[in-house]
Amino acid sequence: MTINCKGTLINIASPKVMGVLNVTPDSFYDGGKYNDEKDILRQVDKMLSEGATFIDLGAYSSRPGADFVSEDEELKRIVPIVQSILKHFPETLISIDTFRSKVAEACITSGAALINDISAGKLDHSMLQTVANLRVPYIMMHMRGNPQNMQQQTAYDDLVKDIIFYFSERIAAAHALGIIDVIIDPGFGFSKTLEQNYELLNKLELFKMIEKPLLVGVSRKSMIYKLLETTPENALNGTTTLNTVALQKGTNILRVHDVKEAMECVKLVEILSR
Repeated sequence: MTINCKGTLINIASPKVMGVLNVTPDSFYDGGKYNDEKDILRQVDKMLSEGATFIDLGAYSSRPGADFVSEDEELKRIVPIVQSILKHFPETLISIDTFRSKVAEACITSGAALINDISAGKLDHSMLQTVANLRVPYIMMHMRGNPQNMQQQTAYDDLVKDIIFYFSERIAAAHALGIIDVIIDPGFGFSKTLEQNYELLNKLELFKMIEKPLLVGVSRKSMIYKLLETTPENALNGTTTLNTVALQKGTNILRVHDVKEAMECVKLVEILSR
């Protein structure tokens, strides 16, 4: 199972780790931490040296109820950082966490390698065509509505069945336009209650029927720290536990804040599944 990133085939049959880098003032865990170029480059260097295959760069916080960010502001935040990372670490495979086609195009033109869209093309109707034109891998996530109202949209007939149906429709739309590499993300914490997040994780192996690589992002999320009655800062142990479960259920890419610990998860789970 491979995806083509800038001409290099990445084998994700062996699970890979995607390090999260938010350059937003209001992300739920690392908001405001990386707003200086030196801090950003130091963190990229750390994540790459710890084993990250991808760096996921976001300039629009998608936490529940997050502030709206204009397209111009998102572009102003993110494009110079893509350029700076690639100037210092030219081999980096940068994933761009955006739902806007103009941001996607500007970043890929600047050297980024793939697009990670929380809306699967539903918040910008030019996104799928843009990704097809750019010929890059596309991560599509399940969400209803937008980050401002998604937590009011958690009523499902059958949670997993509804999400699988959603992906079948979005994948068909992507393939019809010529997008080749599609990765699915069930969207933990997006349009889901705490209980639904655990139902989703418990049934994660059912997503194998879609026959697409699976990305999971539970890192330090409220489904962990609210259940454990703690904070995002103290949710690393819970994150590691759930990442282990996700890997055992067939996850191909872990999207995390803590690369070293996720790489250890991968190593331990892989030796158990030989």
